Amino acid sequence: MNVIAIVEGDGEVAAFPVLLRRIAAWRTPQRAVNIPHPIRIRRDRFINRHDEFNRYLQLAAAKCGDDGRIFLLLDADDDCPATTGRTLHDRARNLIGEIPISVVLANREYEAWFIAAAESLHGCRGFRFDPTDRVDAETPRDAKGWIRARMADRGYGETTDQPALSASMDLQQAFERSRSFRKLCAEWDRD
Repeated sequence: MNVIAIVEGDGEVAAFPVLLRRIAAWRTPQRAVNIPHPIRIRRDRFINRHDEFNRYLQLAAAKCGDDGRIFLLLDADDDCPATTGRTLHDRARNLIGEIPISVVLANREYEAWFIAAAESLHGCRGFRFDPTDRVDAETPRDAKGWIRARMADRGYGETTDQPALSASMDLQQAFERSRSFRKLCAEWDRD
């Protein structure tokens, strides 16, 4: 099965395929998957410009082949993930027809999933977790800043650290502590 991802951030271009492969091995090891390089979009233009939305979804649909599916991943920022996700899913469904599509909005940012699995990331790429720092993973408005503050010795770079942290995070911890990560897993589990 071809899984064509559409993502908004440079970090997610490298990190999301890593994460999806890990989820595939964890949740559906019997399913053979091919996850090529994602399609990168600019969130605001993609959501607000009909021609951009159509162009990128048609490109993803063409890359899917006969047995593929599309995964659209965006940061929710201040939007409601459920409402925005449903709206985008309906728009996409009307455009691409029967090709399976999953729309997931990380609440608030992709890095919130790292916060959910923060204990498991202690020591990875200079990340330091103190149990007194525990927060609801989807609460911090600036999840990148929360991660950056715990990588003070070397800083946080989305394009280099996101893939490494995605490869190292405890998926079960993220599942237990992040509703949007559970949504991602539920979408993966769908046939």
